[in-house]
Amino acid sequence: MNAAVSLMAPDRPALRRAAWWVYAAALASSIPALGFYFVGEEGILAISSLEMHRRGDWLRLWLFGGDQRHGVFANWLIMMGAGVVGWEHVLAVTRTVMLLSTAAAGGVACWLVRRLYRDAALAAFAAALTVSFADILFYRGWLGYRDPLFGMLVFTAIAALWIAARDRRPGWLVAALAAVTLAFLTKGLIAYAFVGAAALVLLWRRGERAFLLRPASIALGAVALALPFAWFHWIIGDAAQGGRMADEILAKLAAEDAWAYALKLAAYPVESLLRLAPASVLLAYWWVRRREAPALVARDVEWRTALALALAGFAPFWLAPQSHFRYLLPIVPLCAVVVAVAVRQLGERHVRTTLNWLWVAIGLKLVFALVAFPYYQAHYRGANYLAAARDILARSADRPLYTNNVSASGLSVAAHIDLLRLPRAPLTFPPPAWHDGYVMTYGPDPGLGEVVMTYRLGGTDLVLLCRGTACAAAGK
Repeated sequence: MNAAVSLMAPDRPALRRAAWWVYAAALASSIPALGFYFVGEEGILAISSLEMHRRGDWLRLWLFGGDQRHGVFANWLIMMGAGVVGWEHVLAVTRTVMLLSTAAAGGVACWLVRRLYRDAALAAFAAALTVSFADILFYRGWLGYRDPLFGMLVFTAIAALWIAARDRRPGWLVAALAAVTLAFLTKGLIAYAFVGAAALVLLWRRGERAFLLRPASIALGAVALALPFAWFHWIIGDAAQGGRMADEILAKLAAEDAWAYALKLAAYPVESLLRLAPASVLLAYWWVRRREAPALVARDVEWRTALALALAGFAPFWLAPQSHFRYLLPIVPLCAVVVAVAVRQLGERHVRTTLNWLWVAIGLKLVFALVAFPYYQAHYRGANYLAAARDILARSADRPLYTNNVSASGLSVAAHIDLLRLPRAPLTFPPPAWHDGYVMTYGPDPGLGEVVMTYRLGGTDLVLLCRGTACAAAGK
């Protein structure tokens, strides 16, 4: 076992406590966000979880009556939570699942640094950074998308794989297998790409290579790769789901024009650096001032490995014509490890300065959570989703109501309608032949029905159309 030299020894209890206070405050600052209205495409998890619950189907992701052929593990957690506290609170449950996933990612980062450096203060610093990067703190860490859960599971798989190979511990290899399987069930085949890239990085290290190429390790890897096949063919009996997940990945590789691609290549690293502020910006500034610092930290073999693992996860999304920072959540905790060690190499004073800046970020987050975003939702987009849902329910009364609007606004309104009219069945897409009722759509469509009402939701419209006797009731 090649133990890294501790950078903070002897342990600094005061510094360790300061870091854990930042970690706790960063997570607590997201509690007000649990009560926000729907944001973006959060309606997907809420609607699909409710539909799966109503159908009693835990294996297929149902949305508006259609099988979306997507991962379901996040839905399992939401269904269990909503079953306890009530489905009217499904949005808060969804965000709680994701906030706890963010907290767990920080915990795994702490565990990884403790294993690598035997340093509790440095480990606490890494945990605090994981939950305090700007994109995570202000938005991504609590938002009701499946990305925080997926990122935590993939990172857990990478960390367990690293420690298994480093310490020759087959038990951690089994843990990596379990984590990547749950990540696959959360979001799809991309989980194996992340962990596979990490395995390739670890194979460059002689000691890790010897462990990873053992027959038992190869056999466990083969089991991991066989699990998706078993899921598609034997558990759900739908081989087409694998094709759908593969198509989702390939869609990100669709070519853009050369200028747009060149702009993306230049902007993506800068955007990523800023989304990891303030710590990333501080480190970059300090490194520019002290040019010998990168060379000093590069002598640390564990730091170089963490950096290589982060870059292996970053490069494909940087080079892909279409990508978003949220796809990088599996490597955000690795970035926290890289930054934590690099800042500590500069000195304890720099660690304390970084923690002070994290407190500034948390203060700004509280302004965002308690003032700015509630104002935005009340005056631009958020409260109007609920108002539109109530108006549509009043107009449609007991007549059939459908939707074919899957925009973010349409999903949010549909989710409110599903929850407001419990225990009635959730909304579905309109059937091939329907003669009476209402449908929510994107705009006027004479072939689909007559316009009853147009709802302006932020920068988009949602239009309610009618057919048959519903039009007479609506005065059409």
